[in-house]
Amino acid sequence: MIPSEKIQQTRYWIGVVSASHVKRGVQGGFAQLCHGKAAPLRRMKPGDWLIYYSPRTDLLKGEPLQAFTAIGQVEDDRVYEYPMSESFVPFRRNIRYLPCREVKIAVLLDELNLTRGKRSWGYAFRYGQVEIEEEDFLTIARSMLGDTVIPVK
Repeated sequence: MIPSEKIQQTRYWIGVVSASHVKRGVQGGFAQLCHGKAAPLRRMKPGDWLIYYSPRTDLLKGEPLQAFTAIGQVEDDRVYEYPMSESFVPFRRNIRYLPCREVKIAVLLDELNLTRGKRSWGYAFRYGQVEIEEEDFLTIARSMLGDTVIPVK
C-alpha cells in the first residue's frame, strides 16, 4: 500500500496574465506568474494543469478581454530563473500547451463553481493564481478545446 501523502493528485490552476504575455509563454513553452515570482510556480507539480485567464490584452494599457487564453500541463519539476534584462530575472516553469480557442469568461460564469452566483466574481483572480476544482477545469477545457481529448501523462 502507498501512503496517502506519497500519492500526488492532479491539481488545476488558473494563472492571471495579460493576453500578450500569455502568447509569449505559449510560444516559448513556459509559464510565468505574478510578475515572475517563484512561489506560484512551485505550488504546481508535474502533471498539473494551468489555464490562463487574461483580463486585458496587454498589461498596462490593454483593452479589456476577460477570456481564458491558453491551456497546458506542467512538464517537469524545474522552476528556473530567466534573465529578461539586467534588472528583471523572473522565474519560469515548462508547460506543454495545447492548441485551443480563446473563450470569454462571460459565457461560463453561471457554469463554474468559482464564479456562479457571485457579483464580484473577478475578486477570485486578484492574487494572480487560483486553484480550481476538477469540475471547473473540465468545463473550461471543453470550451477551449472542443472535442480534443485532454491527454493524461
